[in-house]
Amino acid sequence: MSKIHAVVLAAGQGTRMKSKLYKVLHPVCGKPMVQHVVDTLGNMQVEEIVVVVGHGADAVRAKLGEDITYALQEEQLGTAHAVSKAAPFLQDKEGTTFLLYGDVPLLSAQTLSDLLRYHEEQQAAATVLTAVLPDPTGYGRIVRNESGEVLRIVEHKDASDEERAVREINTGIYCYDNRKLWKALAEVKNDNVQGEYYVTDCVAILRDAGEKVVAFEAKDPDETMGVNDRVQLSEAETYMRKRIATTHMRNGVTIIDPSSTYIEADVIIGSDTVIEPGTHLRGRTTIGTDCVIGPQVDLTNVEMADGVSITYSVMVDASVDAETAIGPYAYIRPGTQIGRKAKVGDFVELKNAKIGDGSKVPHLSYVGDAEIGDGVNIGCGTITVNYDGAVKHKTIVQDGAFIGCNTNLVAPVTVGQNAYVAAGSTINQDVPDNALAIARERQVNKLDYASKMPRKGKKQS
Repeated sequence: MSKIHAVVLAAGQGTRMKSKLYKVLHPVCGKPMVQHVVDTLGNMQVEEIVVVVGHGADAVRAKLGEDITYALQEEQLGTAHAVSKAAPFLQDKEGTTFLLYGDVPLLSAQTLSDLLRYHEEQQAAATVLTAVLPDPTGYGRIVRNESGEVLRIVEHKDASDEERAVREINTGIYCYDNRKLWKALAEVKNDNVQGEYYVTDCVAILRDAGEKVVAFEAKDPDETMGVNDRVQLSEAETYMRKRIATTHMRNGVTIIDPSSTYIEADVIIGSDTVIEPGTHLRGRTTIGTDCVIGPQVDLTNVEMADGVSITYSVMVDASVDAETAIGPYAYIRPGTQIGRKAKVGDFVELKNAKIGDGSKVPHLSYVGDAEIGDGVNIGCGTITVNYDGAVKHKTIVQDGAFIGCNTNLVAPVTVGQNAYVAAGSTINQDVPDNALAIARERQVNKLDYASKMPRKGKKQS
């Protein structure tokens, strides 16, 4: 196999999106469209990727990073003009060059591999990826000769009535012999309705030079969908979400209702895990085997080991060890690490907290900036008072401690091993190992007090 290069056109402003966000940065399943394209190429051992940027160039660089090459198209004079900006980086190289668009996020590595293989088998100068659509309006048409070879590509605006009747369209995706691409590109003219330089003209130029130009039809036309407005963005999201869910299910994951489950592109899920309806899995979330996720769970960048169950809860930038139960209605915030066989119950909020193995925070508690040891019980209504108005302070509860209900732990403070804190206490001093801390007023009962108090609704004499 020859060396592979790629040019990704991502310079268009995308005015039809009606957005401040640069067009190719609009996300599909949690990832910018152009990132999908670059990642797909990265899976194919492409030697060099040149992304042609224009509007929003700095934003694209910030998203994609510096591992790829950027070419700037300051003035937009058509697709051939855009491709030409990559010439300084690729024109002297041998091999095959992909030409792709940054707003076609659904294209799979399998389709590109099939296109590349066909291109090399045919020993073609250029291979066009085509699709057959029920309604090809707006797309460039593929014009073939009697033997099926590609003669030219005609843009919809320039096509005759006969050519517009053709349903096989140009997807805008090509394989080129790299040196022949740049030679043909130099001959492209702008004598068309739009007055632009079309890269599609390279096909006719190569044909006229006696070069072989062939077409390869995509098995799934939806993969070639370009995104030009919010409606198409939604359609691309729906397609990719279904594809992601299908892949997980075929890998042994049960998804009860894929239509109400939202899984982003980089999520990893182990086999025999069950995903209940209403679940959102985002970012680089990783879920182990034999878990039960949902219903109504939202996880972002979460690492979850085997056998975890979580329901009606939200987690962000946190980790959970094996066989732990979370929820319902827990909010697990960044920096939290939950140990093995732990319990985090209803209406519990954790932030930057380490919860040890076998520890329990069953309900109605806030634990923030804290380190909770193994086998600790945190009673209902416990609060780690971590913020003094200027600085966040740490609470430490060591192994085996028992914190009674409605306790305030005023940080910085440490509760020792196997210590007890009585319910209703406000603890602002360290509690030694094996001690019982009681920090509350002694109860006083005033007998017959109620009879001396005026009662609501009772007329006073």
